[in-house]
Amino acid sequence: MTLTQYYVASSIDGFIADPDGGLDWLMQFNDVEGVTQHYERFIADVGAIAMGSRTYEFILGEDLPWPYTDRPAWVFTSRELPTIAGADLRFTSADVADVHAEMVRAAGERNIWLIGGGALVAGFAARGLLDEIWLGVAPVSLGAGFPLLPVRIDTPMRLTDVTRFGDTFVELRYRL
Repeated sequence: MTLTQYYVASSIDGFIADPDGGLDWLMQFNDVEGVTQHYERFIADVGAIAMGSRTYEFILGEDLPWPYTDRPAWVFTSRELPTIAGADLRFTSADVADVHAEMVRAAGERNIWLIGGGALVAGFAARGLLDEIWLGVAPVSLGAGFPLLPVRIDTPMRLTDVTRFGDTFVELRYRL
C-alpha cells in the first residue's frame, strides 16, 4: 500500500525554515551519525515526490544536480518556474486531491514523499491524504519562520517509532 509521508525536520519550536527560508540551522546536523543512512533507507521506498514552489526554488538555488532523477516530482505552483534537464517534473496548480491519485499510480508499490512546505502538506492533511509524519527534531529554537504544519489536526496521531541520532537529533514517526 502506498503511503503519503511528510518526511521533514523542524526546530524544537516547530519551524521548518527560518524567516528567510534558510536551512543553515539544520545543515549543521548533516554529519550526525546515522542521519544519512536513515535518509537513504527512507528515499529507497519513495516512488513519487510533491513539493511547493518555494521548496523547488530552494533546491534550484543549491546549484546541485537534481537529486530525484529516478522518480517523478510534482511541483505545486501558480507561477511559471524553470525546468531541469533530465528531471521528471510535473508543474501543477490543481488541488492536491485532484493530483493525489495520479501520484499514487506513479509511485507504484512505493510511497509518496511530501517534501514541503508546510502549507502544501496542510492541504494534503485537510483532505485526509496524509498517512504519516516522520519528524526530525533539531535541538535549536528559531523563534520565527515557516511552520511545520499550519493546519489544525485534532485527532491524536499514533506514535509508531522513535529514532535517536547521537546526543542531538531525534526522529518521531507518527501515523495519522
